[in-house]
Amino acid sequence: MNYDAIVIGAGANGLVTAHYLARAGKRVLVVEQRHAPDPSADIGWVPNAIIRDLGLSGGGLRIEEPDPWITAPLPAGGTLELSRDIGRSAEAIGRISPADAAQWPEFCKRMRTLAGVLERLYLVPPPDIESHNARELARIAGLGLYVRRLGKQTVIDLARILPMSIAELLDDWFESDVLKGLLGALGVWHLKQGPRSGGTAFNFLHHLAGSPAGVFRPPRSNVTQTLEGMKRVEVRRGNRATVLAKNGRASGVVLDKSGDTILAPLVVSSADPRATLDPVAIELDPEFARAVDNIKARGVVARGTLTLDGAPSYANLCVAPSLEYLERAYDDAKYGRDSAAPYVEVQRTDGNRLELHVQYVPYTDGTANVQRHQALQQKVAQLLSAQPGQVRLQSPDEDEIQRGATEGHLYHGELTLDQILFMRPVPGWSRYRTPIAGLFLCGSGTHPGGGIPGAAGRNAAREIP
Repeated sequence: MNYDAIVIGAGANGLVTAHYLARAGKRVLVVEQRHAPDPSADIGWVPNAIIRDLGLSGGGLRIEEPDPWITAPLPAGGTLELSRDIGRSAEAIGRISPADAAQWPEFCKRMRTLAGVLERLYLVPPPDIESHNARELARIAGLGLYVRRLGKQTVIDLARILPMSIAELLDDWFESDVLKGLLGALGVWHLKQGPRSGGTAFNFLHHLAGSPAGVFRPPRSNVTQTLEGMKRVEVRRGNRATVLAKNGRASGVVLDKSGDTILAPLVVSSADPRATLDPVAIELDPEFARAVDNIKARGVVARGTLTLDGAPSYANLCVAPSLEYLERAYDDAKYGRDSAAPYVEVQRTDGNRLELHVQYVPYTDGTANVQRHQALQQKVAQLLSAQPGQVRLQSPDEDEIQRGATEGHLYHGELTLDQILFMRPVPGWSRYRTPIAGLFLCGSGTHPGGGIPGAAGRNAAREIP
């Protein structure tokens, strides 16, 4: 069977690209190594443009927006619950810190404004700073004018906050350790950095994109399952695909298990850039290949589940009691150790089954041992007042094997200031193209990065001729 395009990876970005290409009249095959969709991947803002263009609302798309959106244990007992309503959250904060409650509305407003600037950047390809094209220069100038119209305070906030550490930002605003801990945790999501590392305030704002004011956790959805269920494109699961390239041009893929070769003049990969390009490194310029190999993708998150005997007494629980707690948790990972006191978050509750985010659990290049893994599970169970046998975790090493992502990093590259916008995945190649003709990238390793399901896929599809 002849295909006009082959897309590697049936995650949200790959499927979004595939659907846009199919809408343009191309016959598209999607090849995925996993046997079933992974709904745990769909955490983040799904842009309205994608929902509208691909008709996802009519396809069964569900977006979860829990209220309260986070619960944090208090040292003296009880919990702090933050609501989607700014006023109710301020009331809850006021019981532990009246000063912080007074600051809360203004903090929510200013962070939402900054996240809105990022949203505008994320819905289009990254700016081309080397371009002399009048249209591109006008687009860049238009963004600057948009920011200026938001007012002097927004201009100051952008220049000051983006390179800050999340700890510095929160120390400026609040006094409560509990409040700063649960907000600071978002700043270190999927980073092998602590809250006092520069640039973590940007990571915090990145994950606010698409969220309403006063909500500092991204939504969750079934966008991947919805896209696959729409049957506009053919999806073939159970095989890892390697790009077939010769003389600087891609011509299809080779499937690992069957050995089949499938030809197409266009190949688009939503996989990790390093995993996509390393097998065809002989076709690449050595400097480009070196830049790809140097992408920071240091896996540091274990994903897992907690299965209780009955319904949980809490939802969306965050165990990160202070910025100091987060920094000490990072200290262990810095030296290659699982955190002795990890940051743990319950990201979703389905009956008596809770899905967990556990950080810091560093990638170990396959050297993790069973005893270490069990010790971590026991610690997580203790933090959640559960039995050790009720917790099951999957380390970054296991994610690397199952997903093919370098070091098990779910975002295919850390969201640090040197790896965003026109520097993602590497400087000079941010517009989804590669040096191999006919081979494009569309995954989380490209602009705008992970945590925004489908945005990179949409941007890439619009750049593909």
